[in-house]
Amino acid sequence: MKNALILTGPTATGKTSFGVKLARKLGAEIVSADSRQVYKGLDIGSGKDIAEYTMNDGFTVPTHLLDIVDPANVTYSLADFMLDAEKAMADIEQRNSIPLVVGGTALWVHSLLSRYELKGGAPDPQLREQLRALSLPQLRETLRTLAGEDHSILLNEPNNRTRLIRQIEMIKHGSSVTAKEAQLNETENSRQYLLMGVMRPRAEVRRNIEIRLDERLEQGMLNEAVRLHDECGVSWETLEFFGLEYRYMALHLQGKISFDEMRSTLLNKIRQFAKRQDSWFRKMEREGYTIYWFRPDQVDDAENLCRRFLAGEELEEPALKLADIDWGK
Repeated sequence: MKNALILTGPTATGKTSFGVKLARKLGAEIVSADSRQVYKGLDIGSGKDIAEYTMNDGFTVPTHLLDIVDPANVTYSLADFMLDAEKAMADIEQRNSIPLVVGGTALWVHSLLSRYELKGGAPDPQLREQLRALSLPQLRETLRTLAGEDHSILLNEPNNRTRLIRQIEMIKHGSSVTAKEAQLNETENSRQYLLMGVMRPRAEVRRNIEIRLDERLEQGMLNEAVRLHDECGVSWETLEFFGLEYRYMALHLQGKISFDEMRSTLLNKIRQFAKRQDSWFRKMEREGYTIYWFRPDQVDDAENLCRRFLAGEELEEPALKLADIDWGK
């Protein structure tokens, strides 16, 4: 059984910095588990922070699955990630190094741990064009008819046309499995993971989100969105598909909302996103997944835990569970 490490947690907790320090101490290589950082050019808005992978002494921690997809032409699926992550980890292990998966896309992390069997189906261009001609209320009603009132997209992203269309498409062709999905479903699951998370109090995360948002706006996040659209050929619809920062920047740049509306909505939506991530990790704990939580200054403690895990030692239960913490409102 091969061993690998996973470091996750809500946004604005300092995962990248923590992961880079931990990787350096262990001699590990980082495999990114961030659903937007796979795309080239989505840098400031996705928080790619490439500079963080280089230490003060000039050493750069090796990274994988960053900047591997053209955002204008390719949609990167969960099956793509699972296959690419497996290939990256196998390549790292062949060099006798340690894979350290770092990222906050909870679905991607969960997919590695639970080994999803995927049945999404290939895109249907003809059906997609028909669906794009429908209004937003018509799309909602179509999905409601197919999947019921409580479908997660209807509850969480009722205004996201792209995701509504894709869900309808997947339901209509759910029995069709792509070649990548079939390849993934046949891949042997032979890896044991140590799952760790970086945590901060919710009030601190909320403050960090606002500070980080304003810093990114000052760094040229809007200019990045303009460049992606004007120079890289990324449509407004695709930018909206990338979610959060890119969705609301696209709306602002199309003149649909003001700058102040964009900022205030983004601040609220990112905070809601962090809260949903928190809820997802609590749910994972309730499902029986063991997560070892660390504060941003506990890299040495995480290193010690990792070395014991890699040496095959039996680990004690975590000192605390996220599910036991009440952050309040």
